[in-house]
Amino acid sequence: MQVNIKSVHFKADQALEQFISKKLQKIGDFHDDIIGGDVTLKLDNTDKPENKITEIRLKVKGNDLLASKQCKTFEEATDMAVDALKKQLEKLKDKR
Repeated sequence: MQVNIKSVHFKADQALEQFISKKLQKIGDFHDDIIGGDVTLKLDNTDKPENKITEIRLKVKGNDLLASKQCKTFEEATDMAVDALKKQLEKLKDKR
């Protein structure tokens, strides 16, 4: 599965990119219909510590699935977004 990671207004380090790629590859191993994924990492301009936003768009045959989560760390936001995408994939499988 092809994974594109884009960080807005900052440079993401290699460890974070590898963490995200590994998480998305695990989803790809369980679901054959996934073509690829786009990940956008953003920093929200607030004083709150929960200012890290991870948006993940999975390209699935026939549909695109989107999950966006905001947390204290990008890793935590990625975990939550991946969990949301797993639920969406299960619903999609049930419909088919």
